[in-house]
Amino acid sequence: MEAQGRKKVQEGIVVSAKMNKTVTVNVKRTIAHPRYKKVVKRSKKYYAHNEKSDLKAGQRVRIQETRPLSKLKRWIVVDVLS
Repeated sequence: MEAQGRKKVQEGIVVSAKMNKTVTVNVKRTIAHPRYKKVVKRSKKYYAHNEKSDLKAGQRVRIQETRPLSKLKRWIVVDVLS
């Protein structure tokens, strides 16, 4: 059997905290375009578990990959950065 790797960690901004124990986090990243080599911004929204339900929209958080918690939730909030 293969050893399990490290869980992915990403940083993003909370865009919605209206759900019960769940926040929506927008994670932005930059990549180089494969053909033109220009730096392009990409963003993706993730649903993350927040047990305390104490986060507000606009806060910067760190999320970590975890086992599936619901149909769409595969991340948990690890740290509040600001």
